[in-house]
Amino acid sequence: MPVLTVSKHGRALRMGVALSMLWALAAPLEAETGVSKEYQIKAVFLFNFAQFVTWPPAAFSQPDEPFRIGVLGNDPFDGFLDEAVNGEKVDGHPLVIRRYSSVEDAKECQILFISSSESQKMESILSGLKGLNILTVGDTEGFIRDGGIVRFVIKDNKIHFRINPEAAKSAELTISSQVLRLAEIVGPGQD
Repeated sequence: MPVLTVSKHGRALRMGVALSMLWALAAPLEAETGVSKEYQIKAVFLFNFAQFVTWPPAAFSQPDEPFRIGVLGNDPFDGFLDEAVNGEKVDGHPLVIRRYSSVEDAKECQILFISSSESQKMESILSGLKGLNILTVGDTEGFIRDGGIVRFVIKDNKIHFRINPEAAKSAELTISSQVLRLAEIVGPGQD
């Protein structure tokens, strides 16, 4: 699967990435062998979120520090997320994928996908990440209500996402209007 390297300043490339996100929204989910199409699309979204969210300078201790996309709990991407970001960079930071078994270890990443395997601990996990510059992403019921920022949902057999801008603001993250236009905006206490 070809993946674009996108500069935050490249308007034409931004549009290409935005169009790929629109494609992902329109693509029906079909069963496949290996990684499901659902998680292939979610992996592409995670990569695109890295391109369309701005982190404060304090999120990186060094200019060449890796940009970490983490998976907390069971990994539903089965290596596809690694393939999607292989060799890519975000604002000069090489993209790397990390897997975590504890929320304490996950505090070093910029984007954290919290697996449904962690649903019983979701509220405490999200509470433990409050105040950190981490874009939290999940796909479980109650994710945003528990304090998450982005929740994947399936409607009409297609992947959509909801965003809580207030949670993003409290994490000092700025989400591009291009992404916000594609999302369903929800507030605290909603899901």
